[in-house]
Amino acid sequence: MNAIKTTRESFPAPPGITPVRSAWPWRDIIVVIATTALSVGIAAHFQLNESLYALTRHWEHFQIDELPVGMLVLSIGLVWLAWRRFQQARHELQARRIAEARLAGVLAQNRELAQEQVRIQELDRKHLARELHDQLGQYLNAIKLDAMSISESGGKDTAFAMDAARAIVRSVDHVHGAVSDMIGRLRPVGLDELGLLAAIEHCVDHWRQRLPETRFVLSVTGDFDGLSEALTLTVYRLIQEGLTNIYKHSGATHVQIDLQRNRSARGATDEVHLTVADNGCGMEPRTHTSRFGLRGMRERVEMAGGSFVLHSSTRKGLSFAARLPTEAE
Repeated sequence: MNAIKTTRESFPAPPGITPVRSAWPWRDIIVVIATTALSVGIAAHFQLNESLYALTRHWEHFQIDELPVGMLVLSIGLVWLAWRRFQQARHELQARRIAEARLAGVLAQNRELAQEQVRIQELDRKHLARELHDQLGQYLNAIKLDAMSISESGGKDTAFAMDAARAIVRSVDHVHGAVSDMIGRLRPVGLDELGLLAAIEHCVDHWRQRLPETRFVLSVTGDFDGLSEALTLTVYRLIQEGLTNIYKHSGATHVQIDLQRNRSARGATDEVHLTVADNGCGMEPRTHTSRFGLRGMRERVEMAGGSFVLHSSTRKGLSFAARLPTEAE
């Protein structure tokens, strides 16, 4: 996240509340100096020190004449304590301003993510509506016309009926394929029936076909049965989004996917570790990009109670590691 410059205008005061300006308290200093000078003048005029000595010399064994020294030390101690409290208050105020600035940055990122999510949803709906119209609509109309031609012929022309039936079969096969592709986009293929590992292998095989010059290596360690549906879908979406980013931005020739489940014998720890690394162009860590996919991946992992770490540099590839706690159903 880019550095955020904190200014007074970044956090305007609520209506009806006047902001307190942190200026040096010159008026208080003047009051203290004037009070001190007045007290010294009064003491000199009335000879307070001599009068105090005359009153207390009969109780010399109580050492009352040493009381001014003790009061002076106490005053110095109180001044030192007030200064320490003042410094602590300044540090706490500075830390609060930094926290507020970071919170403002996080809220701004969340708003951008929400807007991007809405945009992606609308874009997916637009593509889905276009495919339904272009793919399914046309072929369903063709099926209807072929069926009407068979009905109008009354079965008299056998060759014509056979050709129309074959055309209907081809149209139905195309519709079935289009529907399967749409279902795969909406829900991972085989995730419910075959499980997480089969769905991941199917996803990796899909990208192997689309990127024949890129070598994909999938390494799986551990048992992934009994995971919750939310965690299973999170792991799959992380791999899917990571491979999509590699396809769009990386230009890598080698992709390594490591998935393992670390579970202690006593059940104290049970976590899923996922690492996806490539040897592509990478990106500068401080570069401001509009890759909402990486932000979405981080948000998805943090919502699941895990941690997300991204490593990247120019021409040295990009890798991310996600650690997700798991609870067996």
